Amino acid sequence: MSDEEDLSAWGEALNEQAEATEDDPWGAALNEQAEASVGGAPDLDALAESRGDSRDKVDLDVLLDIPVTLQLEIGRTKVSIRNLLSYTQGSVVEMDRLAGEPLDLLVNGTLIAHGEVVVINDKFGVRLTDVISPQERIKKLK
Repeated sequence: MSDEEDLSAWGEALNEQAEATEDDPWGAALNEQAEASVGGAPDLDALAESRGDSRDKVDLDVLLDIPVTLQLEIGRTKVSIRNLLSYTQGSVVEMDRLAGEPLDLLVNGTLIAHGEVVVINDKFGVRLTDVISPQERIKKLK
């Protein structure tokens, strides 16, 4: 399946979900997000140009190429080495979260958002349900 077909399938899935959850405020938010994302990525060059005179301009292209580590955390647990060594194929590891709770999305170890697992065309993805605001992230650093 090509990238365009994948993107089309994701878009169709978001639209189907938004239509199925018209009374749900989350569905309305997802529909609004899907409509906003049709235009593609924001124009970062226009943003850089609108920041003032030339000495105040920031070259955003430098930032866009910085690699980051993206992690999805489904839960945590502590086990002894004895129990860890006894695990075999088919063993069940109990986590500190309930089934259905949102996943944590961490970027370079910092919580950025919560999301839920989705499956489209036999591929897994994560639908972000709650994005942590930059102000909240700064508060956690202190």
